Amino acid sequence: MYKIIVRPLLFLLDPERVHHLTFSLIRLFSNIGFSRIFRSIFVIEDKRLEREVFGLKFKNPVGLAAGFDKDAKLYQELSNFGFGFIEIGTLTPKAQAGNPKKRLFRLKVDKAIINRMGFNNQGVFDAVERLKTNKNVMIGGNIGKNKVTPNDNAIKDYLICFDALFKYVDYFVVNVSSPNTPGLRELQDKEPLTALLKELKKENEKYAAKASNGLEKPILLKIAPDLTEAQLIDIIEIVKTTGIDGVIATNTTIERKDLKSDLVDAEEKGGLSGKPLTERSTEVIRFLAENSNKAFPIIGVGGIHSPQDALDKLNAGADLVQLYTGFIYEGPSLVKRINKAILNM
Repeated sequence: MYKIIVRPLLFLLDPERVHHLTFSLIRLFSNIGFSRIFRSIFVIEDKRLEREVFGLKFKNPVGLAAGFDKDAKLYQELSNFGFGFIEIGTLTPKAQAGNPKKRLFRLKVDKAIINRMGFNNQGVFDAVERLKTNKNVMIGGNIGKNKVTPNDNAIKDYLICFDALFKYVDYFVVNVSSPNTPGLRELQDKEPLTALLKELKKENEKYAAKASNGLEKPILLKIAPDLTEAQLIDIIEIVKTTGIDGVIATNTTIERKDLKSDLVDAEEKGGLSGKPLTERSTEVIRFLAENSNKAFPIIGVGGIHSPQDALDKLNAGADLVQLYTGFIYEGPSLVKRINKAILNM
């Protein structure tokens, strides 16, 4: 039904407008009693799906990637589609509008999306107010810096977000890999990245000492798929040196190889996600897992449009997976189909 009726209708409209419309519809149907119906259709409860990763117990290994629910407005409702965890953000200290519109483009032939949103969000403190009402949804907090903040002061922005979210998220994701904030990817270089992660690690230890359970929150690093093998070796070393808990592989790509879509859309600036990213993200996962001797957990994301795509990432070394563009193109049934495939592994 989704691919035959719902998706064709939604794809008649501007992608960003559709995103807001979809949010409104999900909220409306949830408010009039459809939450139980959604759960009965899409949620699989099975102990065999549970995963314990970086000290957290996940109901199942399929999550929703950051970028879909940037401001933590719909995480409760989205959990009814069978996700084991929801990642919010990317959040910045201050609200920002992001890049000028039009900034979101569908490449339907390629089952892909190009976005240059630019960390549009209402600010971390706005999101915190909504997270205070969370009812047992596993939440990841994806954090970044404001566009106007120079890289020399970036650590301060990440610390502000970390401090604000510490009580309200289950794990953190440090986003230095989006291609849509000028200069942000320079923070992936070994020296600035090590400095940033060490400061966050210190802050984590400080907050853990004050927490009732004395536990730190897992810190993950989200990396670009465009890194060279030498840079990926650096990432492995940085994870070891800083003592962070894992890696999310991967963010969107700036590559435009072998696209079949109209050249005008395909050459739009921004990060490309979806099916064209499937193989590269899996390659990065495999490289990290093999060259680190599986020394840290990996969340695999990028081009998961089928159960087999998810299984390929798990077999390559991912411990968990996340959806974004595949969720848009394939519909919410994809979550259930992946979990069923995992049960049949």
